[in-house]
Amino acid sequence: MSGAAEPVTAAIIVIGDEILSGRTKDRNIGYIAEYLTGIGIDLCEVRIVPDIEGEIVAAVNALRARYTYVFTTGGIGPTHDDITADSVAKAFGVSIDVDPRARAMLLEYIKPEDLNEARLRMARIPAGAELVPNPVSKAPGFWIGNVIVMAGVPTIMQAMLDQVAPKLATGVQVLSQTVRANAREGDIGGPLKAIAESHPEVTIGSYPFLDEDGRPNSNLVVRSRDPMKLAEAVAAVEAMVAALRR
Repeated sequence: MSGAAEPVTAAIIVIGDEILSGRTKDRNIGYIAEYLTGIGIDLCEVRIVPDIEGEIVAAVNALRARYTYVFTTGGIGPTHDDITADSVAKAFGVSIDVDPRARAMLLEYIKPEDLNEARLRMARIPAGAELVPNPVSKAPGFWIGNVIVMAGVPTIMQAMLDQVAPKLATGVQVLSQTVRANAREGDIGGPLKAIAESHPEVTIGSYPFLDEDGRPNSNLVVRSRDPMKLAEAVAAVEAMVAALRR
């Protein structure tokens, strides 16, 4: 990984009718978000799209023009509705066919006599794409341009993300510190806004929760790439919280 002066940004496209119907609960967005934050990449947008070619193409083209990286999950399996690879190829205007490298990977996991037409779909890769190895079940993802296409199965997606992470450009990691307010959000909204306005290079989030006894409370999370500015803002937040307790 290499550090970059400018923020490195990313988006996620989650592909699949089963996610939109609620039949499958997404477990990838939070994992990817935390992973990227940890290596200094800002996740800026997430879209969930159906298994419709036009919707996938539109999302890929919109987001790859806007962000440093686009990660997709889902739709690269052996069934007829796994159309992510074809859709990404169309978005880039390239051909797609069975890739000998991908076919060889499948044969490490599947017997030659079992490599039927359906399973061979998982070896169809857009022209010019780099393969993303899959240590779990061998069927690869791929990387074309700034778009990284991964499986939807969480264990496989996580393994693929580990494979691509060392090759990603990264920015300065965002630091964060949490201050327990011991107050309701409505009680701290005004002074918290003033602190945020006086520390423009710091972001401050307020996250309500219920105490063990059921009383409303809030955690204030302060974030910045600059440790000095983070410390200054945290000190201001802590002073504000202390003043509320008097």
